[in-house]
Amino acid sequence: MTLDIRLDPREARVFGVLVEKALTTPEQYPLTVNAATNGANQKSNRDPVLSLSEDEVASALERLEQKYMARKVFPMNSRVEKFCHNGKDALNLDAAGLAVVAELLMRGPQTPGDLRGRANRMAPIESLDQLAGILATLIERGYVQRLPPLPGSRAERYVQMLSPDLHPLEPPAGAYAAASSHVPRPLAPDAPQLAERVAALEVEVARLREQLQALAAKLG
Repeated sequence: MTLDIRLDPREARVFGVLVEKALTTPEQYPLTVNAATNGANQKSNRDPVLSLSEDEVASALERLEQKYMARKVFPMNSRVEKFCHNGKDALNLDAAGLAVVAELLMRGPQTPGDLRGRANRMAPIESLDQLAGILATLIERGYVQRLPPLPGSRAERYVQMLSPDLHPLEPPAGAYAAASSHVPRPLAPDAPQLAERVAALEVEVARLREQLQALAAKLG
Protein backbone atom coordinates (compact mmCIF):
# COMPACT_ATOMS: atom_id res chain seq x y z
CA MET A 1 0.00 0.00 0.00
CA THR A 2 1.32 3.45 -0.93
CA LEU A 3 1.10 5.97 1.88
CA ASP A 4 -0.52 9.22 0.71
CA ILE A 5 -0.70 10.95 4.12
CA ARG A 6 2.12 13.36 4.86
CA LEU A 7 2.43 15.50 7.97
CA ASP A 8 4.72 18.45 8.53
CA PRO A 9 6.69 18.53 11.82
CA ARG A 10 4.09 20.59 13.72
CA GLU A 11 1.20 18.48 12.47
CA ALA A 12 3.13 15.35 13.45
CA ARG A 13 3.70 16.55 17.00
CA VAL A 14 0.10 17.70 17.48
CA PHE A 15 -1.36 14.49 16.04
CA GLY A 16 0.88 12.44 18.32
CA VAL A 17 -0.29 14.49 21.30
CA LEU A 18 -3.96 13.99 20.44
CA VAL A 19 -3.47 10.22 20.28
CA GLU A 20 -1.41 10.14 23.47
CA LYS A 21 -3.88 12.18 25.53
CA ALA A 22 -6.85 10.22 24.20
CA LEU A 23 -5.25 7.00 25.47
CA THR A 24 -3.61 8.19 28.70
CA THR A 25 -5.99 10.88 30.03
CA PRO A 26 -9.39 10.22 28.42
CA GLU A 27 -11.09 12.28 31.14
CA GLN A 28 -9.30 15.39 29.80
CA TYR A 29 -9.94 14.59 26.13
CA PRO A 30 -10.81 16.08 23.58
CA LEU A 31 -8.26 18.87 23.88
CA THR A 32 -8.56 22.62 23.71
CA VAL A 33 -5.93 24.50 21.71
CA ASN A 34 -4.29 25.45 24.99
CA ALA A 35 -4.17 21.84 26.19
CA ALA A 36 -2.81 20.67 22.83
CA THR A 37 -0.13 23.37 23.02
CA ASN A 38 0.90 22.27 26.51
CA GLY A 39 1.08 18.68 25.32
CA ALA A 40 3.13 19.60 22.27
CA ASN A 41 5.62 21.53 24.41
CA GLN A 42 5.77 18.91 27.16
CA LYS A 43 9.32 18.19 28.33
CA SER A 44 8.83 14.49 29.10
CA ASN A 45 8.36 11.82 26.42
CA ARG A 46 9.28 14.29 23.66
CA ASP A 47 12.26 14.48 21.34
CA PRO A 48 12.97 17.17 20.50
CA VAL A 49 11.37 19.42 23.14
CA LEU A 50 9.54 22.20 21.30
CA SER A 51 8.19 25.63 22.17
CA LEU A 52 5.18 26.12 19.91
CA SER A 53 2.76 29.02 20.28
CA GLU A 54 -1.01 28.54 20.48
CA ASP A 55 -1.32 30.11 17.03
CA GLU A 56 1.12 27.56 15.60
CA VAL A 57 -0.76 24.68 17.22
CA ALA A 58 -4.15 26.06 16.10
CA SER A 59 -2.82 26.27 12.54
CA ALA A 60 -1.52 22.69 12.74
CA LEU A 61 -4.91 21.50 14.01
CA GLU A 62 -6.64 23.24 11.11
CA ARG A 63 -4.34 21.49 8.63
CA LEU A 64 -4.93 18.14 10.36
CA GLU A 65 -8.67 18.72 9.94
CA GLN A 66 -8.15 19.30 6.23
CA LYS A 67 -6.24 16.01 6.02
CA TYR A 68 -9.00 14.18 7.94
CA MET A 69 -6.52 13.40 10.72
CA ALA A 70 -8.38 15.45 13.37
CA ARG A 71 -11.77 17.01 13.89
CA LYS A 72 -13.31 19.84 15.87
CA VAL A 73 -15.96 19.06 18.47
CA PHE A 74 -18.08 20.93 21.01
CA PRO A 75 -18.61 18.63 24.00
CA MET A 76 -21.87 18.89 25.91
CA ASN A 77 -22.17 22.06 28.01
CA SER A 78 -18.93 23.43 26.57
CA ARG A 79 -18.66 26.68 24.65
CA VAL A 80 -14.99 26.11 23.88
CA GLU A 81 -14.09 24.24 20.75
CA LYS A 82 -11.99 21.13 21.30
CA PHE A 83 -10.15 18.73 19.04
CA CYS A 84 -9.80 14.97 18.78
CA HIS A 85 -7.77 12.80 16.43
CA ASN A 86 -9.28 10.76 13.63
CA GLY A 87 -6.49 8.20 13.47
CA LYS A 88 -8.71 5.16 13.87
CA ASP A 89 -10.60 5.91 10.66
CA ALA A 90 -7.91 7.79 8.71
CA LEU A 91 -5.23 5.16 9.34
CA ASN A 92 -7.48 2.16 10.02
CA LEU A 93 -5.62 1.33 13.23
CA ASP A 94 -6.62 0.12 16.67
CA ALA A 95 -5.39 1.65 19.93
CA ALA A 96 -2.13 -0.34 20.04
CA GLY A 97 -1.23 0.56 16.46
CA LEU A 98 -2.00 4.23 17.08
CA ALA A 99 0.10 4.16 20.27
CA VAL A 100 3.12 2.86 18.36
CA VAL A 101 2.73 5.47 15.62
CA ALA A 102 2.27 8.29 18.16
CA GLU A 103 5.34 7.19 20.11
CA LEU A 104 7.49 7.18 16.98
CA LEU A 105 6.13 10.60 15.97
CA MET A 106 6.95 12.12 19.35
CA ARG A 107 10.32 10.48 20.08
CA GLY A 108 11.83 9.27 16.81
CA PRO A 109 13.40 5.90 15.82
CA GLN A 110 13.43 3.28 18.58
CA THR A 111 14.34 -0.33 19.22
CA PRO A 112 11.53 -2.82 19.91
CA GLY A 113 12.38 -2.94 23.61
CA ASP A 114 12.19 0.82 24.04
CA LEU A 115 9.16 1.14 21.79
CA ARG A 116 7.13 -1.49 23.62
CA GLY A 117 7.95 -0.03 27.03
CA ARG A 118 6.96 3.49 26.02
CA ALA A 119 3.90 2.70 23.87
CA ASN A 120 2.62 0.33 26.57
CA ARG A 121 1.74 3.34 28.74
CA MET A 122 -0.85 4.28 26.10
CA ALA A 123 -2.20 0.86 25.12
CA PRO A 124 -1.42 -2.65 26.39
CA ILE A 125 1.25 -4.42 24.34
CA GLU A 126 1.71 -7.68 26.20
CA SER A 127 4.79 -9.04 24.46
CA LEU A 128 7.47 -8.36 21.87
CA ASP A 129 5.73 -10.87 19.62
CA GLN A 130 2.57 -8.75 19.76
CA LEU A 131 4.64 -5.66 18.99
CA ALA A 132 6.23 -7.48 16.05
CA GLY A 133 2.77 -8.16 14.64
CA ILE A 134 1.76 -4.52 15.05
CA LEU A 135 4.95 -3.34 13.36
CA ALA A 136 4.44 -5.79 10.48
CA THR A 137 1.00 -4.27 9.81
CA LEU A 138 2.36 -0.72 10.04
CA ILE A 139 5.20 -1.56 7.64
CA GLU A 140 2.80 -3.20 5.17
CA ARG A 141 0.67 -0.04 5.13
CA GLY A 142 3.66 2.24 4.72
CA TYR A 143 3.34 3.93 8.11
CA VAL A 144 6.60 2.55 9.53
CA GLN A 145 9.96 1.47 8.18
CA ARG A 146 12.55 -0.86 9.65
CA LEU A 147 16.06 0.53 10.14
CA PRO A 148 19.31 -1.45 10.51
CA PRO A 149 20.97 -1.60 13.93
CA LEU A 150 23.32 1.18 14.92
CA PRO A 151 27.06 0.40 14.94
CA GLY A 152 27.88 -1.91 17.82
CA SER A 153 24.26 -3.00 18.26
CA ARG A 154 22.17 -5.97 17.14
CA ALA A 155 18.79 -4.37 17.85
CA GLU A 156 16.86 -3.21 14.80
CA ARG A 157 15.06 0.12 14.99
CA TYR A 158 11.80 1.44 13.58
CA VAL A 159 10.86 4.88 12.28
CA GLN A 160 7.48 6.36 11.33
CA MET A 161 6.86 7.46 7.73
CA LEU A 162 3.91 9.83 8.18
CA SER A 163 6.40 12.68 8.45
CA PRO A 164 9.62 11.65 6.69
CA ASP A 165 12.82 13.33 7.91
CA LEU A 166 11.10 14.37 11.15
CA HIS A 167 13.93 12.83 13.18
CA PRO A 168 17.53 11.98 12.29
CA LEU A 169 17.93 8.29 11.57
CA GLU A 170 21.34 8.13 13.24
CA PRO A 171 23.06 10.01 16.10
CA PRO A 172 24.88 13.24 15.19
CA ALA A 173 28.10 12.87 13.21
CA GLY A 174 31.00 12.18 15.50
CA ALA A 175 28.89 10.69 18.28
CA TYR A 176 30.82 7.45 18.00
CA ALA A 177 34.12 9.02 17.12
CA ALA A 178 34.12 11.32 20.14
CA ALA A 179 35.36 8.60 22.43
CA SER A 180 38.41 8.02 20.23
CA SER A 181 39.65 11.55 20.96
CA HIS A 182 40.14 10.58 24.61
CA VAL A 183 42.56 8.15 26.21
CA PRO A 184 41.33 4.66 25.29
CA ARG A 185 39.65 2.69 28.04
CA PRO A 186 39.69 -1.04 27.36
CA LEU A 187 36.30 -2.74 27.54
CA ALA A 188 34.49 0.59 27.96
CA PRO A 189 32.25 1.34 24.93
CA ASP A 190 30.93 4.87 24.49
CA ALA A 191 27.50 5.76 25.84
CA PRO A 192 25.43 5.43 22.64
CA GLN A 193 26.87 1.98 21.89
CA LEU A 194 26.42 0.86 25.49
CA ALA A 195 22.80 2.01 25.53
CA GLU A 196 22.03 0.17 22.31
CA ARG A 197 23.76 -3.00 23.53
CA VAL A 198 21.75 -2.88 26.73
CA ALA A 199 18.56 -2.41 24.70
CA ALA A 200 19.46 -5.40 22.53
CA LEU A 201 20.09 -7.54 25.60
CA GLU A 202 16.79 -6.44 27.13
CA VAL A 203 14.98 -7.53 23.97
CA GLU A 204 16.68 -10.93 24.03
CA VAL A 205 16.00 -11.44 27.74
CA ALA A 206 12.35 -10.50 27.30
CA ARG A 207 11.97 -12.97 24.45
CA LEU A 208 13.63 -15.75 26.42
CA ARG A 209 11.44 -15.02 29.43
CA GLU A 210 8.29 -15.20 27.30
CA GLN A 211 9.44 -18.48 25.76
CA LEU A 212 10.15 -19.97 29.17
CA GLN A 213 6.77 -18.87 30.48
CA ALA A 214 5.04 -20.41 27.47
CA LEU A 215 6.98 -23.66 27.94
CA ALA A 216 6.17 -23.74 31.65
CA ALA A 217 2.48 -23.26 30.88
CA LYS A 218 2.51 -26.19 28.45
CA LEU A 219 4.28 -28.45 30.93
CA GLY A 220 1.93 -27.48 33.73
